[in-house]
Amino acid sequence: MRESWRWYGPLDKITLPEIAQTGALGIVTALHEIPYGEVWSRAAISARKRLIADAGYGQEWVVVESLPIHERIKRGDGDLGPLFASYRQSIANLAAEGVTTICYNFMPLIDWTRTAIYHPLKQGGTALRFDAAQCAALDVFMLEREGASEDYTNDIIARAKDWVDAATPDDKSALIDAIMAGLPGAYDRYDVPALREALNGYADIDRDALRTNYARFLSEVIPTAQELGVKFCVHPDDPPRDIFGLPRVVSNADDIQWVFDQQEALENGLTLCSGSLGANPANDVPAIAHRFAERIHFAHLRNVAKEPDGSFQEAAHLSGDTDMVALAHVLLTEEARRTRDATRTDTTIPWRPDHGHELLSDEGRGTHPGYPLIGRMRGLAEMRGVIAALSHPRGHLG
Repeated sequence: MRESWRWYGPLDKITLPEIAQTGALGIVTALHEIPYGEVWSRAAISARKRLIADAGYGQEWVVVESLPIHERIKRGDGDLGPLFASYRQSIANLAAEGVTTICYNFMPLIDWTRTAIYHPLKQGGTALRFDAAQCAALDVFMLEREGASEDYTNDIIARAKDWVDAATPDDKSALIDAIMAGLPGAYDRYDVPALREALNGYADIDRDALRTNYARFLSEVIPTAQELGVKFCVHPDDPPRDIFGLPRVVSNADDIQWVFDQQEALENGLTLCSGSLGANPANDVPAIAHRFAERIHFAHLRNVAKEPDGSFQEAAHLSGDTDMVALAHVLLTEEARRTRDATRTDTTIPWRPDHGHELLSDEGRGTHPGYPLIGRMRGLAEMRGVIAALSHPRGHLG
C-alpha cells in the first residue's frame, strides 16, 4: 500500500518539506483554483507536477482529489455537452501528464458535512463532529426548509429548538461555517439565505432523478477513462444519508453496486473511505471492502465513533467503531491477489490518512479543517504499524 498525503497545493499551510518528514511520498492534490467546468490544461497540470518534483524529496502526484463535477451535471440542467467535453479533455490532459487515478464524488451541492470543526477532546486537541440536533437546528429553524421536520425524530427536533433558542449570532455563524468547511479549495461559500436558494435548485430532484444524472455522467466519462487507462474512483457520501433534503446515492454496498452496474469497466471504481461508510451503522466497512476489492483504486483510512441519534465524531484511527486491522488485511490481501494477476498493473493501492485530530502544534496553524499535520501524522503512523505487522512473515498474511 502506497503511503500518500492530501495536499492543497499553494493554498495549503502544510508544506511539501513537512509532508516529506511524515514519510508519505505519494501526493494527493488537485487544481482547486480552477473553477468548476473549466478545462485543466496540460500546462497547469505539468506545473503542479513540477512543483512537487522540484521540492526534491522524491514525491509524486499519484491521485487527483478531485476533478470536480459541475452542479449542472448533477442537476441534469440544460445543454451539458460542453461541460462533458471539458471534463473529458481534463481527463485526457491528466493522462497525457501521467496522472491516471481520479477520485471524485457525486454529492449534490454540499461535500462532507460537519456541524463543528474544532470540537474539544477530553485529552486535549480538537476533532470534526457531526451533531444531529445542530444539523436539524440549521435545517428546520434557520433554513426553514419545507418538510424538514419530517426528516428528524421528535427528540432531535426538541434538542434542535433548545440549541437555536440558546445560540448567539456567533454560534449560528460558526454552525454555517462548519457546514461550508467541507467544500475544498477556493470557491464560494454560502450564508443561510444563499444556501436556502441553492437548495431550491434541487427541489425537484429526488433519488431517482439524481441517479439518472449520475448514470449519464458515467456513460459520458468512463469510456474515455478506459481508452486512456485512467482509473475513476467514486468517494462515498459523507455522511452516508440524505441531508438538507438532498438525495445521496453512494451511501452503502447496494449503492456502490448500482454505480458499478452502470458501467462494468474496471476503470469505474471506488475510493474506499472507511470514515464516510463507517458513519452508517448498517455498513460493515471491511465486508464492503472485501466485496468490491478489485474495484478499489484508492483508500481513505480514518475512523469515527457513532452515537444512537445519528451523531458521530472523528476518532483516532485505531479507536473508532470500524475494525481498521481487518480493513487493512482486506486491502493487503487484494494487493497480493493483483500481484498474481497478470492482467493487473495497478498492484499497489494508494492510501492516505484522513481527517486527523488537531493536536499539539496543529492548533492555530489555520490548516484546512480536518487536515492538520500532527493529527494526520499520528493516523499515518498508526496505520503504518498495522500494515507492517500484517505484512510481516509472522503476520496474518504470512
